[in-house]
Amino acid sequence: MIPSKSTPNIVFMGSPTFAVPILEQLARHYAVVGVVTQPDRPAGRGNKLTPPPVKEVANRLGIPVIQPLRLSEPAAMSQLEQWQPDLIVVAAFGQILKPKVLNLPPFGCVNVHASLLPRWRGAAPIAAAILHGDPESGITIMKMDEGVDTGPILSQRAIPIFDSDNCLTLSARLAELGAQLLLETLPDYLEGKIIPQEQDHQKATYAPMLKKENGELDFHQPATDLWRKVRAFYPWPGAFTYLDGKHLIIHEASPIEISHDFPIGQTVRYQKKAAVATLKGLLELVKVQPSGKKPISGSDLINGYRNWGKIVLPDYGNHLSS
Repeated sequence: MIPSKSTPNIVFMGSPTFAVPILEQLARHYAVVGVVTQPDRPAGRGNKLTPPPVKEVANRLGIPVIQPLRLSEPAAMSQLEQWQPDLIVVAAFGQILKPKVLNLPPFGCVNVHASLLPRWRGAAPIAAAILHGDPESGITIMKMDEGVDTGPILSQRAIPIFDSDNCLTLSARLAELGAQLLLETLPDYLEGKIIPQEQDHQKATYAPMLKKENGELDFHQPATDLWRKVRAFYPWPGAFTYLDGKHLIIHEASPIEISHDFPIGQTVRYQKKAAVATLKGLLELVKVQPSGKKPISGSDLINGYRNWGKIVLPDYGNHLSS
């Protein structure tokens, strides 16, 4: 049975779209007395100051919000103490919680993490699961400690990763699963019916924060690996290569598992498809975005480059066109 909204008091910490359904569902069943999220930051072509998705939801729900650059700021800590949380729920917040915060609520801090811990601790677990060809991902509800995703597990649930999944679609499915599993877990946790299970730290793997340059495609890798990278890095940081010395963003791709004698990086017209020769197989460029232009199909790309099939894309790390 879910406790009434009057108890316990919960503070929610989260920032991106992944955290939105978790906050929405939590607020329907519990008293969320405050939300902590990241500061507004410039975004888009105009670098317009944009609030995190969680802030917009909290404002719509009428929940007080603070946006400290660092949670350790005296004003932020003062507000946290005034809210007197019984529990803090964290979902993709983006800051490390210090012991002073971890020890503030009587029930501690609970994290909704988008992986099957101890696999893929860290900042980018969804991308890492796709990138490494994992057959499944999932949600772990964990009691937080001072480490990075090292705390004991309260509950876990897995879902398959489909070939059609990219980071955006898998993140959306995991967010809904996270909201559901959190609501299933909290009643027993708050009533002391769950014994947290320590992780097997020997099996831990790590998913570091992604950087823009991580998206560059190296055609000396197999087409299947590059296909996973395109999916893992969509929509951010985005997979890309260089064509005529300019960025060519790859939104969608598909591996063509055939033997070939083309030089690595050679552009290929394969059954009217825009493809590139890789270490093993061809990588079809299904949907791309030339620098400064709108996304186009691979066939439109071929039409725009009459010499497609003669162009050799630059070696990984070499940003000059051939």
